[in-house]
Amino acid sequence: MAKIQTPDAVLVNKYIAGDENALAILIDRHQSKIYGYIYSKIADRDLTEDIFQETFFKVIHTLKSKKYYNEEGKFLSWVLRIASNLIVDKFRNDKKAYFQRDTEELLIFSRITDNSPNIEKELIKNQVDIDLKKIIEKLPHDQKEVIMMRYYSDMSFKEIADSTGVSVNTTLGRMRYAITNLRKVIEKNQIYLPS
Repeated sequence: MAKIQTPDAVLVNKYIAGDENALAILIDRHQSKIYGYIYSKIADRDLTEDIFQETFFKVIHTLKSKKYYNEEGKFLSWVLRIASNLIVDKFRNDKKAYFQRDTEELLIFSRITDNSPNIEKELIKNQVDIDLKKIIEKLPHDQKEVIMMRYYSDMSFKEIADSTGVSVNTTLGRMRYAITNLRKVIEKNQIYLPS
């Protein structure tokens, strides 16, 4: 007999009433759709991760403050709308965005790709991995732990929360602080991390 799934609306109400695990179930249930949606719009893993986390910070804040959420059985649609707004805001506020006029020469060179193995690229990638692990080692233990579990063990936020014995909210917060601290160190030391 198939297991009956608790409806999103019931989980949302449980979370608002104080059941942290209800949010963990919602995140676990929808994270691949939400992450996939964000990634389909921006095709950048780091930025997708940032917007994914920011989306759930907004979800948590909105549900905790009991404002702007009207349950009509459309939790996923509501979360995707939040993600969509964050994507639009990101591109609207991104001062680094620039426009380039295509000339025939630029158009030709932009279409040329070299997929052959490149020893120099491989060496750079290996050095970047080494440098990044050194920076991660300097993070506070709880932040280092969540980074290692998420990126090196490919665990979901719910799995990390269960493994560390903290709530999903706390796990998301630790990840946010870890990424902020990593960025500060990278910018301060002018470390180049190619994508």
